Amino acid sequence: MAVDAFGELLRSCAMLVATMVLPVLGIAAIVGTAVAIGQAATQIQEQTLVLLPKTLAVGAALLVLGGLDLHLCAQLFLRALAAIPQLTR
Repeated sequence: MAVDAFGELLRSCAMLVATMVLPVLGIAAIVGTAVAIGQAATQIQEQTLVLLPKTLAVGAALLVLGGLDLHLCAQLFLRALAAIPQLTR
């Protein structure tokens, strides 16, 4: 019984991490690809040119998605606290 509860909690944790990380990584990949295409078209190979747009895009994504992510983390924490009696059996 405790193994099932722990496995479910671990699966929920992994899904939460994927839900939090994948949108931000997707935005960083899209912005990085767009900047790389722009660099290839203009033949400007400045490395600092890539950093600023990605940093701004990831920061904006975190500002937009941060509240939802914190809410999901709080829900998982409360579920973990509620599962302690099942885990200690």
